[in-house]
Amino acid sequence: MRSLLAQHRISVNGVLATDIAQTINQFSVITLDNECLPAKSAHYVMLNKPKGVVSATRDDKHRTVIDLLDLPFRNTLHIVGRLDIQSTGLILLTNDGQWSRRFSLPNSKVSKHYRVTTEQVITKEQVAAFHVGIFFAFEGVTTAPAEIRLIDQYSADITLTEGRYHQIRRMFGHFNNRVLSIHRYACGPYDISTLAPGEYRQFTPSA
Repeated sequence: MRSLLAQHRISVNGVLATDIAQTINQFSVITLDNECLPAKSAHYVMLNKPKGVVSATRDDKHRTVIDLLDLPFRNTLHIVGRLDIQSTGLILLTNDGQWSRRFSLPNSKVSKHYRVTTEQVITKEQVAAFHVGIFFAFEGVTTAPAEIRLIDQYSADITLTEGRYHQIRRMFGHFNNRVLSIHRYACGPYDISTLAPGEYRQFTPSA
């Protein structure tokens, strides 16, 4: 390898490689003597998950989000941010582990947007509690402040910057207000406004 570098025979992503310690990843385009070596392609998919479909790559009992994709590379994808089986909306899938880890890091504070309906009236007390955070005794933590904008007495748009287990259901559960539906319509710069339930499209990450 060192001799090939010294002879200027290797390029990475169109740039001549000179350092044996140069960083490459699974999607780097490497050429040897101007011949491109086999390379993997990065794929990014957004899907509008219908109710009753599980956020999993395989399941013995239910349809999965992977089952909805008619793509030749679908079995190489993993899920970035799950929804429970009753919830609907945006699911991101990729085979790019670096991108998904970066996107999912807690300090990235990616905003996740949900339309929620509840069984009982959403009170001023509940709105105030969302704004300051709600204590989860099981984990011994208080949720980060969440934005909540009332649509009517029983529905609201909610924005979270974290993703705790069943977080929205548990936050309303703190007030014994059962959640009837959750629909995630956007996550960071990605939204599914043009996608019907079950539809998907490929995209290019913004960063």
